[in-house]
Amino acid sequence: MKYKMLVLDLDDTLLCDNHRISVRNKEMLIRAQEKGVYVILASGRPTPAMLRYADELELKKYGSYIISYNGAIITDLKQGKSIFEQSLSKEQVHDLHDFSMANNVDILTYTSDSIISERTSKYIDIEVQLTQMKFNKVDDFKAAVTEAAVKCILLEEPEYLKMVEAKLKHEKPNKSVAISKPFFLEVMSQGIDKAASIARLAEKLGILREEIIAVGNAGNDLTMVEYAGLGVWVDNVTPELRDRADVIVASNNKDGVAEVVEKYLLN
Repeated sequence: MKYKMLVLDLDDTLLCDNHRISVRNKEMLIRAQEKGVYVILASGRPTPAMLRYADELELKKYGSYIISYNGAIITDLKQGKSIFEQSLSKEQVHDLHDFSMANNVDILTYTSDSIISERTSKYIDIEVQLTQMKFNKVDDFKAAVTEAAVKCILLEEPEYLKMVEAKLKHEKPNKSVAISKPFFLEVMSQGIDKAASIARLAEKLGILREEIIAVGNAGNDLTMVEYAGLGVWVDNVTPELRDRADVIVASNNKDGVAEVVEKYLLN
C-alpha cells in the first residue's frame, strides 16, 4: 500500500516532552513531503498554537493543512484560511458552564486570541503555557461568552475527571467529548472529532481511507487511529488504549514519528 497522508497529533506524539520537534522527526517529515506525502497536524490545540510547528515543518510550502480544536477547524495553510469550521453555540457553552459548576470542575473556552475562565488553577496554567495564548480571567464566564465558541475544556484531577466524562456523555449526548490529557476533558460540537475532519480533508484531496496513516497517544486521537488505514500509537500511549491500534512505535521522546516515516513512507 502506498500511503499518501500522514496525520500527526502534536502533544506527547510528535512533540517531545519539552514541546519541541526533534531533529530526526523534522528531517523525516520533510523527506516524506518531498516524496509527495501530505503531512497533516491534528491537535486539540487552538489554531494559533499550532502554526509555529506547521512553519517549522514547512507545511505551507508543500500545500498542507492543519486540523485544530480536535477537528472543529481545518485550515488551508497555503491559502491562509479555514475551509471548515463548526462551533458550539453560545447557549451550549453556557450550559456546559452550568454543568461544570454543578460538578465542581473548572471550565475554559477560547476567543480568537485568548483563553477565558472564571478561575485559575494548575491545569489552566498548563493550557496557557502550551498554547502561549493570552489568559483572560473573567468575573462572569457566561457574560463574557457572547457568541459561539469552537471548544471548551473541563479540567480537574484525572480520576475524578473520568467520572465527570461518563456523566457528561450520559447527560449531554449531543456533544463530542474526549480526554486529551488525563486532566483535560475536551468538549466540541456533536459529530466533531479528528477522524471526521480527516475524512473531510481526504475527500477534498482524493485520498482513500486506506492511504492514510494516523499517529497519536491519547483518547482524543482514538477516532483517527481507528479510522486510518494504518493506526499507530507511540509507546507512551494511554495504557487502556494500547490494544486499539495496528502498530506501536517508539515513544514521543524517542522519535516514534520518524520510525513511522522510515518504515512506511520511505521504503
